[in-house]
Amino acid sequence: MLESRVCPSRYRKIAVHIVCLDLEGVLVPEIWIEFAERTGISALRRTTRDEPNYDTLMKYRLEILREHKLGLPDIQAVIAGMEPLAGAKDFLDALRETYQVIILSDTFSEFAKPLMRQLGLPTLFCHSLEADAEGILVNYHLRMADHKREAVKRLKELNFKVVAAGDSYNDTAMLGEAHGGILFHPPENVVREFPQFPVVRDYDGLRTEIDRAFARR
Repeated sequence: MLESRVCPSRYRKIAVHIVCLDLEGVLVPEIWIEFAERTGISALRRTTRDEPNYDTLMKYRLEILREHKLGLPDIQAVIAGMEPLAGAKDFLDALRETYQVIILSDTFSEFAKPLMRQLGLPTLFCHSLEADAEGILVNYHLRMADHKREAVKRLKELNFKVVAAGDSYNDTAMLGEAHGGILFHPPENVVREFPQFPVVRDYDGLRTEIDRAFARR
């Protein structure tokens, strides 16, 4: 039998670039803030921009929903009337002309589909929710712990160059794992705590910083 002899260096010359983006706050509005405004429940305005511990945040949200007897259909009804952030679709379309793009989000598959359809159905990795027969949310299920950072880590192991962008505490591990990490329109508390990441405030700036990060690699 003939032995395959392929020089490993041939693989290292193939540079495939992947951009990993957060969803809420980067491409679409914060779903929980929109729901808080529609329902008048100001406590639901708390997001990962405020609370670093995602488990603490989700338990807090589920308890408030139970108290107000609100469930998954109520949230989905609000999402059905939402749109991506202004300019997000054009930015994403242009980005996908040059790079592979994966959305790494701590949202839920039960929330995301209407918004993802408006964005042209890019690849999305996220979590899932569990509801009872009345639609009341009883639990949430992570795809895996620290899934944003783990996804970037695995992509790097597959010899991809990865640049990541997000806006919140729950994005910072992903940004640190990537070859280049960018904060997009973050709150000042996140800027202060993570000065190692460049900060951009609009899509033109984000595209420029993505291109710059890949050019350094």
